[in-house]
Amino acid sequence: MGLLNLPSSKHRHARQWRLLDIITAAFFAAVFLFFLLVFTPLGDSLAASGRRTLLRSDPRHRGRLVAQVELGRQEIDACPAEMVDHMPCEDPRINSQLSREMNYYRERHCPRPEETPLCLIPPPQGYRVPVQWPDSLQKIWHDNMPYNKIAYRKGHQGWMKREGPYFIFPGGGTMFPDGAVQYIEKLNQYIPIAGGTLRTALDMGCGVASFGGYMLAEDILTLSFAPRDSHKAQIQFALERGIPAFVAMLGTRRLPFPGVSFDLVHCSRCLIPFTAYNATYFLEVDRLLRPGGYLVISGPPVQWPKQDKEWADLQAVARLLCYELIVVDGNTVIWKKPNGDSCLPNQNEFGLDLYIKLKKCVSRTSSVRGEYAVGTIPRWPERLTRAPARASLMRNGIDVFEADNRRWARRIAYYKNSLNIKLGTPSIRNVMDMNAFFGGFASAIISDPVWVMNVVPARKPSTLDVIYDRGLIGVYHDWCEPFSTYPRTYDLIHVASIESLTKDPSSGRSRCNLVDLMVEIDRMLRPEGTVIIRDSPEVIEKVDRISRGMRWRASIHNKEPESHGREKILVATKNLWKLPASSH
Repeated sequence: MGLLNLPSSKHRHARQWRLLDIITAAFFAAVFLFFLLVFTPLGDSLAASGRRTLLRSDPRHRGRLVAQVELGRQEIDACPAEMVDHMPCEDPRINSQLSREMNYYRERHCPRPEETPLCLIPPPQGYRVPVQWPDSLQKIWHDNMPYNKIAYRKGHQGWMKREGPYFIFPGGGTMFPDGAVQYIEKLNQYIPIAGGTLRTALDMGCGVASFGGYMLAEDILTLSFAPRDSHKAQIQFALERGIPAFVAMLGTRRLPFPGVSFDLVHCSRCLIPFTAYNATYFLEVDRLLRPGGYLVISGPPVQWPKQDKEWADLQAVARLLCYELIVVDGNTVIWKKPNGDSCLPNQNEFGLDLYIKLKKCVSRTSSVRGEYAVGTIPRWPERLTRAPARASLMRNGIDVFEADNRRWARRIAYYKNSLNIKLGTPSIRNVMDMNAFFGGFASAIISDPVWVMNVVPARKPSTLDVIYDRGLIGVYHDWCEPFSTYPRTYDLIHVASIESLTKDPSSGRSRCNLVDLMVEIDRMLRPEGTVIIRDSPEVIEKVDRISRGMRWRASIHNKEPESHGREKILVATKNLWKLPASSH
């Protein structure tokens, strides 16, 4: 009788256990990978990388897409829903990997053009046309930027709180929880806030910019800035409220402003280490502040617990620069910058050198001639229309300044009366002039309820100092890079000679393309916002073709009758479109 050779029970069970081990291990590995991708930054990073790869495709495909858009044959796709607040040069997922030294990682770091997604930023779900000025100073729609973090963390300090469909802004701040109005009244005891002596102010680390918002009642135009940081959307809230603001960081580079431009520099718990790196940051403030201007610091280290050394160092630097101490009131200190260079020889005591990266050097005020000091420069509003001394640094500058004023008075009248631009109505509050020159456009609409971000482009005459001398505000910027603002922040964007912003003035060669520039305009513009573009008929025809792929409603108009030269004007409105609900 034959024997049947069956596998032993021991070996059979061993194989079963090995198989069970493999299945169990695979299951737990899958669970671990799921948690890793869903609940850790790695998942966000991988997803973002994948999205960027899909959007960028390869340079040849991007080039073909740009060419088709230029011909008016291609509509630009919408960006994914998670890009609703995308800022190309302040992308936290990329910048967080950079050096922390001197806050380098919080500064602008722009991708190469071919790495920038060529798509239109969608609004968040539930977005609606913003609350109009001046109501927006106190309330905005919650769903336009549904970020509750600041309200939860700072509500007890009067920053903001949620009420029904709105975010409400009581007007407080960390150092003025009882409100900015009361705080400004306190400052007015020591510095001439009323009366037109002060006009331009810089608020550093501004939070939701209530200080700047309430300084407007005193006819002081405050440009507020803060980085894109853990508060996520503080500058976005400021701009939604209709307050002048943009994203910036005092780190390794100079701020994008000319020297001796601000009458007042303010820091309320901005936590800038003014005396670090041989007082580099204090010296940057000194560069920006006009002679006779005021520096106000509230909060640490001013008479702050456990910061005796930092407070002593801050006072020492101010003394070495011959700043006059006006008052120390609680945790607030006010200094006045001297009018001359008399104390420069004393500066080596703190390692300061005499003589665009930040430099530990002192700016000599005597390098600028004429009426530029606080108390000498004309009061507001007279300074708006009087040709500043710095205009004369340009050939025939005074005559050019006067002619520019007359030209823009004619143009604005034409915009309002013939093109039906809604300037002067509550529909338009935040305005940008992308090619500002002397600020004539902004000057001509000064009586309207607007503020204007005057941008002086790279490779154009450096006229931003004249704009500040007039009592207006603005920044230097290269339009071959994205601007440092959130999406949907301007009601009207104006640009004269748009093609010149993309070209090298000496060679005439293109440095970037019009499609990318117009996609950036679309990113900055609010839905239902207006774009005005002036250029030659050939360029306007090209811009019109591009606009067909951007969901704009555009029309072309003749220039005003009194103007010389060959120009056409394109006026476009950005449609309010939304992603399908399934895309969110």
